[in-house]
Amino acid sequence: MEGLSDAFRVIAWDAPGAGESSDPPEQFTITDWAHCLASFLDAVGVDRAVIVGLSWGGVLAQEFYRSYPARVAGFLLADTYAGWKGSLPVDDCEKRLQRCLRDSSLPGDEFATRWVPEMFTEGAPAELIDEMSIVFREFHPHGFRLMARSLADTDTTGLLPAIEVPTLLVWGDDDRRSPKNIAEQLRDGIPKAELAIIPRAGHVSNMEQPEKFNAHVRRFLLSEP
Repeated sequence: MEGLSDAFRVIAWDAPGAGESSDPPEQFTITDWAHCLASFLDAVGVDRAVIVGLSWGGVLAQEFYRSYPARVAGFLLADTYAGWKGSLPVDDCEKRLQRCLRDSSLPGDEFATRWVPEMFTEGAPAELIDEMSIVFREFHPHGFRLMARSLADTDTTGLLPAIEVPTLLVWGDDDRRSPKNIAEQLRDGIPKAELAIIPRAGHVSNMEQPEKFNAHVRRFLLSEP
């Protein structure tokens, strides 16, 4: 936010089931989240935007395009998937879902201890681990389960060739949750996609290497009309 707001209007939101937003109903799907994002953009007076999405947010961004292509000026998709269903073997997808459902009942401290190290490289500084641990301790168990189910249920591979907007894919070179072969899947599937690899970064590449991440974002935005 701080690194890019000098030149761009940067807006972030707490999706339903995360941060300070309320939890969505039990049957909420990725399509419902896409409609919520459209309503959010209406509320802040934005008709069309470059959509930035990391991990689950990148899958949501793709689904948003499915329903609202005219509202997307471009994509920056980071360390994400074509849905777990579209990017992972069936057994791996099921194992991830079951782990999420199981771990969603953990206390916040234990949840953070188990999950945060997977977001970064082994060399990540302690202060970064502490910063992310604060976020993970305050997770919404219900929202986390629904987001995991939406990842397991979503396959955007058929949508990728229809994405006509400029797209920058940004990936940590040591992303253990979404390895580089998934980045290559999206690059090969989206007609106007460019792939940028960030050295010494894991799954949450924007936090581990913020200057490099922001430099790619800035270059991409300034290169497009």
